Amino acid sequence: MTTTRTLETSEADIVYDVHGPLPTADGRPPLVMIGQPMDASGFATVASYFADRTVVTYDPRGLGRSVRKDGRVDNAPTVQAEDVHAVIEALGVGPVEMFASSGGAVTALALVAAHPDDVTTLVAHEPPLNQVLPDADAADRARAGFHDAYQAKGSGAGMAAFIAMTMWHGEFTEEYFAQPAPDPAQFGMPTEDDGSRDDPLLSDRSWAITDYRPDVDALVAAPTRIVIAVGEESQDTYTGRTTVATAELLGQQATVFPSHHGGFLGGEFGYAGQPEAFARTLRGVLESDH
Repeated sequence: MTTTRTLETSEADIVYDVHGPLPTADGRPPLVMIGQPMDASGFATVASYFADRTVVTYDPRGLGRSVRKDGRVDNAPTVQAEDVHAVIEALGVGPVEMFASSGGAVTALALVAAHPDDVTTLVAHEPPLNQVLPDADAADRARAGFHDAYQAKGSGAGMAAFIAMTMWHGEFTEEYFAQPAPDPAQFGMPTEDDGSRDDPLLSDRSWAITDYRPDVDALVAAPTRIVIAVGEESQDTYTGRTTVATAELLGQQATVFPSHHGGFLGGEFGYAGQPEAFARTLRGVLESDH
């Protein structure tokens, strides 16, 4: 049983899906899954492994089905955190459990800092936070590299450069920056330029996410149980390093999950992970507190 709802605010119409009953059948909090720039569609496979739970997914403002009315195009985690807070309030069943991935994990950290009573357990999977890295300036430079490739030659060139960045192991050294620009064709990307420059990942619209600095004091003080999660295949890559560094800031070790940055994905975007194993690990982490 899935119901789709729209939360209308002055700044955006936020569309979210409730898979299962409210109040929940098992008495557990709803399990909210959020991403960025991915919308609800990316959680279809992993949510299917939680058929016994009420799962809530949503489209961030300006993405998927959620329409912005604020006249902006930037994706700020503090703004999106308020949207998620509003959705949780609209559910009307108290605090939730949350699985948040990538930019969604950054939003979730901002949410817990601002509204610590919203979430009982947060599993924050691979938050891409440049500022926690020892080579933060170089990470910013690498980000500017794929942005510039996108602006100059379009989405294929931009995505190829982005993939090269996320595949790089270790700190971003001069050896990284001396590499020739990757060929989009080698990643199966189009080489022609379609002229668009509004991609939320490749443009600078989401730089507020990777620029975000976690409020460590607020997170440590929150009653929320925070689990920072890293994919086993992400070790020593960009998002693996940001994850480990974030965990260390919170005085913990990152919890290892199966697969890679998109490890919970089925074949939705041609980048399948190990969703069944991922869901099993996620369930174990969530239930270890009960």
